[in-house]
Amino acid sequence: MVEMLKGIAASDGVAVAKAYLLVEPDLSFTKVNVEDIDAEFARLDDALAQSKAELEQIRAKAASTLGEEEAAVFDAHLMVLSDPEMIGQIKDAIKSNKVNAEAALKEVTDMFISIFEGMEDNKYMQERAADIKDVTKRVLAHLLNVVLPSPAMINEEVVVVAHDLTPSDTAQLDRQFVKAFITDIGGRTSHSAIMARSLEIPAIVGTNSVTSKVNAGDLIAVNGITGEAIVHPTEEQQAAFIKAGEDYAAQKAEWEKLKNEKTVTADGQHFELAANIGTPKDLAGVHNNGAEAVGLYRTEFLYMDSPDFPSEEDQFEAYKAVLEGMDGKPVVVRTMDIGGDKELPYLDLPHEMNPFLGYRALRISLSELGDAMFRTQLRALLRASVYGTLRIMFPMVATLKEFRAAKKMFEEEKAKLVAEGVAVSDAIQVGIMIEIPAAAVLADKFAKEVDFFSIGTNDLIQYSMAADRMSERVSYLYQPYNPSILRLIKNVIDAAHAEGKWAGMCGEMAGDQTAVPLLVGMGLDEFSMSATSVLKTRSLMKRLDTAKMKELADRALNDCDTMEDVVELINEYVK
Repeated sequence: MVEMLKGIAASDGVAVAKAYLLVEPDLSFTKVNVEDIDAEFARLDDALAQSKAELEQIRAKAASTLGEEEAAVFDAHLMVLSDPEMIGQIKDAIKSNKVNAEAALKEVTDMFISIFEGMEDNKYMQERAADIKDVTKRVLAHLLNVVLPSPAMINEEVVVVAHDLTPSDTAQLDRQFVKAFITDIGGRTSHSAIMARSLEIPAIVGTNSVTSKVNAGDLIAVNGITGEAIVHPTEEQQAAFIKAGEDYAAQKAEWEKLKNEKTVTADGQHFELAANIGTPKDLAGVHNNGAEAVGLYRTEFLYMDSPDFPSEEDQFEAYKAVLEGMDGKPVVVRTMDIGGDKELPYLDLPHEMNPFLGYRALRISLSELGDAMFRTQLRALLRASVYGTLRIMFPMVATLKEFRAAKKMFEEEKAKLVAEGVAVSDAIQVGIMIEIPAAAVLADKFAKEVDFFSIGTNDLIQYSMAADRMSERVSYLYQPYNPSILRLIKNVIDAAHAEGKWAGMCGEMAGDQTAVPLLVGMGLDEFSMSATSVLKTRSLMKRLDTAKMKELADRALNDCDTMEDVVELINEYVK
């Protein structure tokens, strides 16, 4: 039966393919007494062998696509599978208790997990507990003949269906086979949506019900431009989706012609179009889409992709690669933004009721726990600064005192390096990300001390509206065009210009085609977005007249009461 689904259009593109369910299977079982001990031994050995073969395949795939360092995590899993002590104890439990392999596996692995988790002063052993959990789940799945989903092992064209996708899930998606994804929860600014745009995978999020309405193997048509999907589409519907995909491909080909052009409006005014990146590998997308700068380098992925704190040398090499790769074009590097939904297994952060408003980002960097980590990052950045045009940005700044403390540490590490005879650039700009309303309101004071502002609208909007951007129930309050948000943005831009500084934007709003005309009218200097949005935005800007856009912005700020009023006004100006 044909089923229509509607969600939030998160990443442009169209696809028609079979559904691949990335959903945790039911691994419950009943403990039973057995007489045939040898049969249970054989079942266990078979499940262990299947798990080992599967992990070796996953490891090889990870090594080829992500690199040896990323694949090393699976070595630990393979070691657990081959541990004679643990396997021996599982077989002893089967034999002495006369229980099925599932019950013996769970009893023994739970004991090991409990012991390792209790070693609070030994991070290495605590990490082994996590490895045992993962491996146990895999072996149990084979004992129960249940398929354990693995995005890295997808080898045919599919649409991934999930409740949500973690950053690590999304990083494993192979564009060759994953033609789209669709989730129950999330919004345009969730990490999975942002990564989908970087990978150029069509995506719909926040459908509320896709996992309950789709079975593995169902044919599903996805339109990431409109946010519409159809389960079991008719041949006519399939043809319509395929035609929409062809039309989008033709439009992209037109945008590609602007790759080497400057970003200028109809009346000749230039704006800087930059791209957001997470790793040096993302530079290919920056160049392929003709971006003029990197407006946000999210360095936390260096930490999230590492089994321990990345060394100064590892960070230096990563920053140097990006700066050299941009051939002198500006690179804005955001210092570590850990916390919220971005955790590190090797950093013992306290459990908080609301981690997004808690101990995260610069708050960690300025604390005793994060001091050495932050100074290591600053040293690596300072050493890399001579290889390009570096701009350093501190995230989650609420007060001038915080900025001054971070700037002081920057100056201290710079002085130490110079004293050591290490070359450091004298042209490094130091700015802040404006994502906390308190900083946006006090922008005139900050502007006297910073070199630039970059407005992080994803958080600025959720903090201003008191609405979690990950919650579909309050997603209607995520309103980038609300006059209150527009006034905060205008205040920041005006404060920067009053002090001769520049103001950019690195939130998703910067590439939002409805918002761009307003931002041009407000005088935003730099727009940084997913690389895949750059050419589309350049094409739009070529049609805009800055005088008319200024008039549009003035009317939106002064005459409109609601977001809907603003959208109607934009549509009136931009036909």
